[in-house]
Amino acid sequence: MAVGEAVGQTLPLAVGVAISPIGIIASVVMLTSGRGAGNGLAFLVGWFIGLAVACWVLLQLNLGADPASGGHPADWTSYAKIILGLLLLVVAHRQRGKKTAPGETPELPKWMDKADSIKPLRATGLAFLLGAVNPKNLILTMAAATAIGQVDAGSADQLTSVLVYALIASIGAAVPVGIYFLMGDRADSMLARLKESMARNNGVIMAVICVVIAAKLIGDGITTLSLF
Repeated sequence: MAVGEAVGQTLPLAVGVAISPIGIIASVVMLTSGRGAGNGLAFLVGWFIGLAVACWVLLQLNLGADPASGGHPADWTSYAKIILGLLLLVVAHRQRGKKTAPGETPELPKWMDKADSIKPLRATGLAFLLGAVNPKNLILTMAAATAIGQVDAGSADQLTSVLVYALIASIGAAVPVGIYFLMGDRADSMLARLKESMARNNGVIMAVICVVIAAKLIGDGITTLSLF
């Protein structure tokens, strides 16, 4: 029951990370590098581990605060959700003007230009960093850790909830890997189109994700404060 409650609370946040363009684009870049299959799988593993570790560490940092008081979530968890929601609105404001104009080449991180020289171990480390400390991911993962922390659950249930969060949040990065192995000769063209589409609309996609999740977090925080 506790795991189900925690997963239900973190599901929108995990989906927000999953459809974030950065993980999908980076996964495509790894798959189209000189070590396609190895780099793609290594990136996916690193992305999952990075999200799981970040969520678990943030959850442990919250253990010093009582997640519940008198049978209901402590006030700090509601204020944390509101603050994280406001931070997401700031991110959305910064992202909304980043749509690439027609005919203009989308600007991608410089490391992607050197993808052919990346080996699987480095791809894992890079994915770990992108998954764990990318600012947009980190805000969503902080919200997920807060949601898990306010559920009355033991350590085993908390760990299960963290792993489920990381698994769902890794689906986006896993999609290009699935295309690569399942689509055969058509994979290259499909991955190229996916990469271009996500890169071109990166700002708009992130702005929409941030606004929707911010509304949920702020709404949940205000509702809890008003009820108790």
